[in-house]
Amino acid sequence: MSRWLPILCCALLITTQSAVAATVGQVVPQVTIRDANDNPASLPDYGKKVIALFISDPDAADINDPFADKLKQANLDLSVYRGIGVANLPDTYLPNSVIRAMVRKKIEKYDATILTDVDSTLAKAWGLGDLNGSGAVVVLDKKGVVRFQKKGAMTAAEIESTHQLVLKLMAE
Repeated sequence: MSRWLPILCCALLITTQSAVAATVGQVVPQVTIRDANDNPASLPDYGKKVIALFISDPDAADINDPFADKLKQANLDLSVYRGIGVANLPDTYLPNSVIRAMVRKKIEKYDATILTDVDSTLAKAWGLGDLNGSGAVVVLDKKGVVRFQKKGAMTAAEIESTHQLVLKLMAE
């Protein structure tokens, strides 16, 4: 047993490090997930525009709608800003095909960018943890640096301060 202890400790360290959540100031990696038609897709405008990313369990897709609505009402300059939704498919009991059909309808209705993640690639790569029954908001600057992250529902104060942050990042 004692000869396996260093290997076990190393494996635990690697697992722990990969599970550390993306923190403010950290550059997160670009990932390839899927679009609403199940084709490979990367995050559009990553490293080019300010991005507000809404990742959620499809069963809790509306968890941060108050923030999304505030950004939409602000009529932000889309040459420097993009909002993106990501449906984390493993978190729902519904078949992927049903979720994708719902996503396609929302894309058409709201002219939105919504991607799907079949195996929690984004949540794993960015260390967001389990999003089952919840969601997360991540704001990236134009270089792909995390400037805000919140797992769960945003408070009114967080909505206001993060809206101001998005405006500030757009002006940079």
